[in-house]
Amino acid sequence: MKATKLFLPIYILLLFFISCNQSHNSKSQLNLGFEDIHDGEPGEVYYSVLPSYSVSLDSVTLKSGKYSIAIEFTGGGDSFQPVMLVLSENYEGKKITLSGYIKTENITDGYAGLWMRIDPQIAFDNMQQNGVTGTTDWRKYEITLDMNPSRTQQIVFGGLLVGKGKMWLDDLKISIDGRNIEKLKPYKLFSEKAKSDKVFDKGSNVTFPELTEQKIDDLELLGRIWGFLKYHHPAIAKGNYNWDYELFRILPDFLKTNDNRKRDEILLKWISNYGKVTTCKDCQVTLDSAFLKPDLSWIEKSNFSVELKDLLQKIYLNRCQGNQYFIRMNPMIGNPVFSNESIYEDMNFPDAGFRLLALYRYWNIIHYFFPYKHLTDKDWNRVFKEYIPYFVRAKDRLDYELITTLLIGEIGDTHARLREGGREIYSLRGDKQAPFQVRFIENKWVVTDYYMNSARVERTELKIGDIITHIDGKSVESIVDSIKKYYPASNEAARMQNIAGDLLRSNEQTLSISYISSNQLKQREIYLEKKSHLQRYIYKKNTTKCYKFINENIGYISLKSIKDEDINKIKENFKNTKGIIIDIRNYPSTVVVFTLGSYFVSNSTPFAKFTNGNVNSPGEFIFTPAPEIPQSREPYQGKLVVIVNEETQSSAEYHAMAFRAGSNTTIIGSQTAGADGNISEISLPGGLKTLISGIGVYYPDGRETQRIGIVPDIEVRPTIKGIQAGRDELLEKAIEIINGKK
Repeated sequence: MKATKLFLPIYILLLFFISCNQSHNSKSQLNLGFEDIHDGEPGEVYYSVLPSYSVSLDSVTLKSGKYSIAIEFTGGGDSFQPVMLVLSENYEGKKITLSGYIKTENITDGYAGLWMRIDPQIAFDNMQQNGVTGTTDWRKYEITLDMNPSRTQQIVFGGLLVGKGKMWLDDLKISIDGRNIEKLKPYKLFSEKAKSDKVFDKGSNVTFPELTEQKIDDLELLGRIWGFLKYHHPAIAKGNYNWDYELFRILPDFLKTNDNRKRDEILLKWISNYGKVTTCKDCQVTLDSAFLKPDLSWIEKSNFSVELKDLLQKIYLNRCQGNQYFIRMNPMIGNPVFSNESIYEDMNFPDAGFRLLALYRYWNIIHYFFPYKHLTDKDWNRVFKEYIPYFVRAKDRLDYELITTLLIGEIGDTHARLREGGREIYSLRGDKQAPFQVRFIENKWVVTDYYMNSARVERTELKIGDIITHIDGKSVESIVDSIKKYYPASNEAARMQNIAGDLLRSNEQTLSISYISSNQLKQREIYLEKKSHLQRYIYKKNTTKCYKFINENIGYISLKSIKDEDINKIKENFKNTKGIIIDIRNYPSTVVVFTLGSYFVSNSTPFAKFTNGNVNSPGEFIFTPAPEIPQSREPYQGKLVVIVNEETQSSAEYHAMAFRAGSNTTIIGSQTAGADGNISEISLPGGLKTLISGIGVYYPDGRETQRIGIVPDIEVRPTIKGIQAGRDELLEKAIEIINGKK
């Protein structure tokens, strides 16, 4: 059956964002009977509802307990609907069996069944040859796969409906070699050697000499070799050593050397400690078609001895294959997961050795596994040497946080901020903030909205549309110029948005501001609120209905509060309208790329393609098959106008790309944040955490989206006069386009 042959790649793409955010639970928390319910949804059960189906809990038709899961065909062009659970641990054994009960009603043009997959591409079964058809009562079914624990990264399973009709699923069970998984211990893929090494838990004990130009050059080369061995040497990549601490073991002798010959002798002896590298019979060759290829030119360009160069080349040609201790690719998506990286959060201010480790770790992660390294403003090879003295000489915790933030900013990725651990930066910026929102409009800093209730609004005395020019006597322009380098971003539009919200922060109770209101220059003290209080307001759950009529001919949809169950209602309500406006000046509350996107295409249409890294060939990125918006049997006949701006980021940009695939779509607004792709987390010493965009996202023709963002067909920006008049000029333009006005 065509539908089930396409099951693997399509379902991976349906779970594009679900996989990014899923948390792995222990086996005791597996919701195999669907009895663990959160906000009306079965916990740890993942699905993205296709337009032709519904997925729901059923408390009436069930095998046991209180609930089963029902999947029903509701009409349309799609041909299957799965639900998925994730087995968070790996287990040793020869055979793994999934069993479960299925009940069906009028299954035609397909079947109902169980499915299970062992990643990466180890085994797969979806009952395609012996699925359930017609109308049947509850019956137990099972599928069994051959296991390969040493290669397994993840096991996923669930149920699916192919074709028409309705099925119910209940009481799943997982067993290995006949034993219930609840009674089994997880398989340990790697030894505990790395974790048992605790020699440097209290500090690196490394003392740095004066950092001469030669010493910085040598430390750069050491950092390159350290990262190269981490991801290539079989014994190291398999986790047989605490690689952080192995750095501290070589550093004292390495720092004492003053000539290249002695340096290379130390490096050769160091590498020999980890055993001989045997011939690799199945090492992957870099594909000629790879979009990005490994960059090992530094080996030949270095002043290493011939012996050392030959050894490094030998390690590369016989590099580690398969599962690695420090890196794996998310089997569902392909974004990197940087595993077993100690964060050393108990170190308030990591010593110089640990700070150098932070630089080594981050630089090599970006060098080998960041899909957009080729788009950085500065050659990434230059960055390494530049930052060595900064990290070694950092004078306190704040300095360390600021230098790390500068390094993060070098990759030009709006996702890449200091997500955790920036407490000194937070304290410096202040824990209080003005209770109103501001944006840069026409290069002016303008009040656009309020956070709090009317009493707070009256207290500020500022009106929407007022222009703030100075804070505590300093011009806004000079303040922005002094801090902008500490706000990592893909482009200036995203950077200025991130800065805007922080300018009116302080540790004081008040700030003195100068502002223009009704063409008059004014000055006043404004009272600040606790930022935590404002955040409760900012992040409160949005219960506003996501769609409405602007008039009888135009429908409006905001993705900020959209839910899967809204899709069919939207289609029914708006099917006879002249046009629909989709507002993505927000972050989508759920992924509707395929469910809503299909409403605007009459044929299956590709809208994006991705690049993924490769643990078997670090630094290599290849394009994966492009996802398609599935065709709709009854596509929308009116105009679609999509509104974007600098708040449109990541999932929002991905949605905009999907809607652009529509045959009658116009995108209006301004440059988006330019950061798409599932995020990957990086941990650094001192409790620091940051993110990167983990996969490359491109248009089907290969055009970049990173840093550029979604380029609107018609550029429309708000004006200060419009803000003062309470107008939404982008929405007005969208209405004009639908009504046929230019």
